[in-house]
Amino acid sequence: MRERPAVSEYTPYQAQYVSLVPEGDLIEILESQRARTLSLIAGLTEEQANYRYAPDKWTLKQVIGHISDNERIMSYRLLRIARGDQTDLPGYDQDVLVPNAPFEGWSLEQLAEDYRAVRESTLTLLRGLSADDWKRIGTANGTPISALALACINSGHELHHLRIVEEKYVK
Repeated sequence: MRERPAVSEYTPYQAQYVSLVPEGDLIEILESQRARTLSLIAGLTEEQANYRYAPDKWTLKQVIGHISDNERIMSYRLLRIARGDQTDLPGYDQDVLVPNAPFEGWSLEQLAEDYRAVRESTLTLLRGLSADDWKRIGTANGTPISALALACINSGHELHHLRIVEEKYVK
């Protein structure tokens, strides 16, 4: 899928993620990101993975876990919308999910396995969508959003966090 969603297909807040997605085939971009992120995880030490750059910030393990959790949620929404479900899907609060997640106790291998499984599930879902599925619009957190926008948000959200990782965690 080479198209990008119209601005009416996502919220102004989500534009920060959509705008980060480079031109090209979205599935290929997500596959490339998978390789990059898994390489990053494989190159970390436990000390680096447990690092937080400020007392009130997440550890790198929490950031990686958050990327996976966010993708799970966005892909679930994408599935429901692509299949024509018009139910208003609920929002979520990352500031509740991350502190209550077990990521800090996980090994790097477990984080990588989780990330890999989530991304493969997303890619399997996307590869099976028809042209009409990509265009469907539903409602999440009270606002209209398309299946295509959700796929772009998955990519852009990860790019957003990887940029922070490079700037603040693994210089």
